[in-house]
Amino acid sequence: MKGQSRLDQIMDYLKSHNLVTVDQLVAAISASPATIRRDLIKLDREGVVSRTHGGVTLNRFIPAQPTTVEKMQRNLAEKQAIARAAAERVKSGDSVVLDAGTTMLELARQLTHLPLRVITSDLHIALFLSEFKQIEVTIIGGRIDDSSQSCIGEHGRRLLRSINPDVAFVSCNSWSLEKGVTTPTEEKAGLKEDLLANARRRVLLADSSKYGSWSLFCVTPLHALTDIITDARLGEEERRELSGQGFNLTLTQP
Repeated sequence: MKGQSRLDQIMDYLKSHNLVTVDQLVAAISASPATIRRDLIKLDREGVVSRTHGGVTLNRFIPAQPTTVEKMQRNLAEKQAIARAAAERVKSGDSVVLDAGTTMLELARQLTHLPLRVITSDLHIALFLSEFKQIEVTIIGGRIDDSSQSCIGEHGRRLLRSINPDVAFVSCNSWSLEKGVTTPTEEKAGLKEDLLANARRRVLLADSSKYGSWSLFCVTPLHALTDIITDARLGEEERRELSGQGFNLTLTQP
């Protein structure tokens, strides 16, 4: 097998497994242990993987936030299932904070039958929900982030710190038990932290493809959340490490 083809196979295998051993890669790719080790050394030097005593994993540091258009079609069925489960946490008359993002927009679509007070940073969500007379919509204001079409900055943070919502839903690009909910920019991290701060119920909506990755700035440790809703593609090892952590973990099926 050609070297590059073998490297591609290693990468494909790593994308579907959180942590793998050399023996697992040998069996999956039908190459010798020495060949696999040489390939892993090459990938490690390129910064693509991280080698540990337990095996090897993809280097899943996320340096920048993808745009709304880039996120729109990623894991759409999973996002819709997560949104349906999240909507069950909302009851008539609640005050609800919705973070920015495509999963949050799917959640907004599940809430249109309820009389609610909704506070959001997302322009798409605010415009969509403003069509429904029984929903009072507040947009937090401030400067518009062009990658996510959402509000950022101190103006919106002051509003978020001044309210006491029934439930706050937060989204993210990356989350893990070790590093918590993380984001690539300090500005977004601060806004998400304020979004959660005073809520009675604090709910993370994140599909399983984002688990085990991290960005530079921490929003919150997972134990500060009351609920995490993700999809059932989360691996058995990840489920075990998240069990018994003090929050309600919900796994959804598309």
